[in-house]
Amino acid sequence: MEEPKYKRVLLKISGEALAGEKHFGLDFEVIGQVCDVIREAVDMGVQVGVVVGGGNFWRGVKDGGGRMERTRADHMGMMATVMNCLAVADVLEQKGVPTRVQAAIEMRAVAEPYIRGRAIHHLERGRVVIFGCGTGNPYFSTDTAAVLRAAEINAEVILLAKNIDGVYSADPNKDPSAVKYESITYDEVLAQRLAVMDSTASSLAMDNHIPVLLFALKDPYNIVRVLRGEKIGTIVKEDTTK
Repeated sequence: MEEPKYKRVLLKISGEALAGEKHFGLDFEVIGQVCDVIREAVDMGVQVGVVVGGGNFWRGVKDGGGRMERTRADHMGMMATVMNCLAVADVLEQKGVPTRVQAAIEMRAVAEPYIRGRAIHHLERGRVVIFGCGTGNPYFSTDTAAVLRAAEINAEVILLAKNIDGVYSADPNKDPSAVKYESITYDEVLAQRLAVMDSTASSLAMDNHIPVLLFALKDPYNIVRVLRGEKIGTIVKEDTTK
């Protein structure tokens, strides 16, 4: 079997992606396709941590903005991520992939508390670890949580699976002249305010020297292509000449 380019990765999946074309709730056909690819990654010998967003159910700052206290709205968003974590874990286990769900907010009846050493132990045993509740704190996105967990588990790369196939100079849906980047630096992303991740997540990735690979989840097999070293989407790193 082909040697994977990365041995340990953090996969970030947006909640919206799990909703498929319904744009709300869960599309189990989409989840099944994603889990098939995660299973293939595990079979390749890759250790996989997963952070899932909750936007298919609730986005704290967007859905609660102006109508709810921000902290409470963000806590509701954290609960939404746990529903997604449990759904992904269940589908993975149906496919024979051992999993553990760890939550940043204690909820022992449904998930382990997040403990870094335990997470790494699970990864080394070939289990997929799915991290819920973001960072456990309001005012931080699940993109920031993905970078934080990647740093904590010493992931080699963050695989950012979104509804767009890379980083563009402008919104390609609004500007037909928008240019797609094959690679770009963190400094350029922050200076141009490009929609890769929020600025907190981008700064955290830069400070911890973790490359971010953004690609489209529309074709879930892109995950395996990335692990094989194929050039998919856009890579964000410190020096694009390397």
